[in-house]
Amino acid sequence: MITIGTVLFEGFELLDVFGPLELFGMLDAKVKLVMIAEQEGPVRSNQGPATLADFGMRGVQGLDVLMVPGGMGTRREVANPPFLEDLARVAQDSVYAASVCTGSALLARAGLLDGKRATSNKRAFEWVKTQGPRVNWVAEARWVEDGKFFTSSGVSAGMDMTLGLIERLFDRATSVAIANRAEYEWHSDKSWDPFAKLNGLV
Repeated sequence: MITIGTVLFEGFELLDVFGPLELFGMLDAKVKLVMIAEQEGPVRSNQGPATLADFGMRGVQGLDVLMVPGGMGTRREVANPPFLEDLARVAQDSVYAASVCTGSALLARAGLLDGKRATSNKRAFEWVKTQGPRVNWVAEARWVEDGKFFTSSGVSAGMDMTLGLIERLFDRATSVAIANRAEYEWHSDKSWDPFAKLNGLV
C-alpha cells in the first residue's frame, strides 16, 4: 500500500488538494490517503470549506508521496520557519514530493528545489521565482519532474501531474484507466502549456 500525505495550511486551494486526491483515491486499496498540517484538526481553505488534518507534520515520517498544494495561504507560509522546517523534513523523508500551483514556492523556500528544475502557476510565476532564486524555473511546462520532485503549473495542472506520478508509481495503463474512470482528458504531454504564453512568460 502506498501512503500519500497531503499538506494543509490556512488558505490552501481546494482543487489543488481534492483534484489529485480524487485520482489517487481511484487506486482503491493500493493507496492510503492522509491529511497533515502544522497541527491536527480543521484547516480552512481559500474558498472557505475546512478540511480535517489527521496528523501534525512533526509526527509524520515514511510517506511514499508528499503532496503540497498552493493557494493564497502560501504567501504567509513562506515566512513561517517552523512550518518550512517540518515540510523540509517530511519531504526529504518521502519517496516522492509533489507540489501543485504555488506549492512549489513552499518547497523552494524550504531549500528543497535548489539546483533542480521546477514550475508553478503561471499567473504567480514571478512571485514564486523570488522564493527560490537557485531553482531552475521552467516557464513553459504543464508539470516538471526532477528526480523525486514533481511540480505542476496552476490548479487543474495538478491532476495532469498526478496522473504522471501514478504512471511513475505503477504504469501508463493504470494512469489511462484512472483518467478514463474519472472522465478526465489527461494532458499527458508535460510540455503542453498554453498558459505560459497567455501570461507573457514565453
